[in-house]
Amino acid sequence: MTRARFITFEGIDGSGKSTQSRLLHDHLTGTGLPAILTREPGGAPGAEDIRRLLVEGDPDRWSPETEILLFTAARRDHLERTIQPALKAGKTVICDRFADSTRVYQGAARGDLRTLVDRLHDAVIRIEPDLTFIIDMDPDAALARGLARNSGEDRFEDMGAAFQHKLRAGFLALARDYPSRCHLIDGNRSANDIATDIRAITQATA
Repeated sequence: MTRARFITFEGIDGSGKSTQSRLLHDHLTGTGLPAILTREPGGAPGAEDIRRLLVEGDPDRWSPETEILLFTAARRDHLERTIQPALKAGKTVICDRFADSTRVYQGAARGDLRTLVDRLHDAVIRIEPDLTFIIDMDPDAALARGLARNSGEDRFEDMGAAFQHKLRAGFLALARDYPSRCHLIDGNRSANDIATDIRAITQATA
């Protein structure tokens, strides 16, 4: 890889995307490639403040419409302060979640709001990843893993198994909608096996 790219990881809660984004970052930096690892919601001071509003508390704390506005505000801050400066500096950006999560969580699973999500994205974000990995795994197993972390950031896990199944369907549909950049990865395997596949795809698409 010789050019800076924007690479994102997506998937349901507990799918292992955070682990895989870290492993890819460590691999790339280990080969001498300038890269940063970031996350959403968050990735910048203001966006991290908004993160706490979104991932903590009662599942009914916000309506889907309010969530979309909060996620978009956090994403704009993240874009301005972290993603764009890194890309301009020639660094590859590896991000744990981006706009695809809002398309699935609020745009499909939480309500039929995809049009609103896309309109806001087109108005204030206006960037898509170069490469997206969607880690796909059994929703029930992923939910058990996510809840076992007991991180305190489990607002979406607390929405239950049926919600996680809706999310999986949404991510599978997303992979079909964006085949040129989205790669579906079998997450029901060891972390090392998954990471090997991701490294190979990253290199092949460079």
